[in-house]
Amino acid sequence: MDVQVAPHTSTVELKRLQLGDADKKHRLIVLFFVTAVVPCDTIEMLKRLELVFFDAGGGHRAAANALREVMERERRSFEIRLMNLQELLDSMDVFRRLTGLRLQDIYNLMLKKGWTLGARQLMAGMQWVIRLYHGKQVRMLEAHWAESRPDLVVSLVPHFNRAIGESLRRASPGAPLVTILTDFADYPPHFWIERQPQYFICGSERAVEQARAMGHAEDRIFHASGMILSPRFYEVAPIEADERAAARRTLGLDPAQPVGLVLFGGQGAAVMLDIARRLPDRQLILICGHNQKLRARLERVTRRAPAFLEGFTKEIPRYMQLADYFIGKPGPGSISEAVFMRLPVIVDSNAWTLPQERYNAEWVREEGVGIVVRNFRDVEGAVERLLEPAAYAGFRAATERLRNRAVFEIPEMLERVIGGAG
Repeated sequence: MDVQVAPHTSTVELKRLQLGDADKKHRLIVLFFVTAVVPCDTIEMLKRLELVFFDAGGGHRAAANALREVMERERRSFEIRLMNLQELLDSMDVFRRLTGLRLQDIYNLMLKKGWTLGARQLMAGMQWVIRLYHGKQVRMLEAHWAESRPDLVVSLVPHFNRAIGESLRRASPGAPLVTILTDFADYPPHFWIERQPQYFICGSERAVEQARAMGHAEDRIFHASGMILSPRFYEVAPIEADERAAARRTLGLDPAQPVGLVLFGGQGAAVMLDIARRLPDRQLILICGHNQKLRARLERVTRRAPAFLEGFTKEIPRYMQLADYFIGKPGPGSISEAVFMRLPVIVDSNAWTLPQERYNAEWVREEGVGIVVRNFRDVEGAVERLLEPAAYAGFRAATERLRNRAVFEIPEMLERVIGGAG
């Protein structure tokens, strides 16, 4: 068998070489190259890390990708793999059998259409189905771990952590499980935090307290400074006043007047139409995501102040630079992004709000970074209150007190976990 090693071969690829199948001459050549180019301790230290996500909402995949990107840039001692839990468990997706849609697609459709009233009851039913198929989930996950042989598993998903933990203990007893909460707080029972031996990374003091209350030891709970954000938010170049004014003019906006950014995730939301109609005299940047029908309807809204419409985009940090405040649902990702970019927020909280996101509205109040309305029928008054000079200065100061570095803190926490497990 010929073994060829290119000059650009990564440490991951070197680790995967099947040297035992090569003849003695080739083994010596490879051994010489590895010893000369890559320190042996680097190869020995390389640990297999598996990030578990799904696409029910965009935050789980986005957090996994952001974490992987930072760890790879920093050359952390991990061989990083991403595992889409929905794909692994597809064959047992009861909701797909009944409706033809994956569970995650049903969730995303609910967000897009605004069909979130009764989400608490729907979640209870979904968790009952998950418990019913728990044994099968464990067997499928156990087979996966037996094949992938991770040294560390990091879950960025709710609902399935009991099955992930049980299967990992069976297949690889020495591999620790870390759950990173991508919400500001847990929504018990059986959402994020389970009573099982594992680690937790929490982005708020509330979540830390919840993990303690469940009986988890202090050395198993890590407190990050917020939610995971894309590295793009840390890389956006500061913008000068004249450049900001020119960029606003390019979008058809008046540089001298306040601009609100309206964002409801990658699928948009029908409530954006109501907001646009209730704020005809306010300049807006409306991000519609993949929802082309929504965009077409927004284009027909009669307005007196200019508005700029955008579809799905990776330029959210740039648009936030050009805005003065944020309007959206109380999702942990969008709130965290807006606050990081120093935008006071206006969010709603009511019976239609997803139950796991209701604490996020409380967090906005507790931190003083914006206004929570009962529903967006009150958005006009909320904008007036927020933009009152003294109030706006207070909200803006509150955003500036928060320093979210979670995406850079978490890799160090994971190395501490794997070091302790070793």
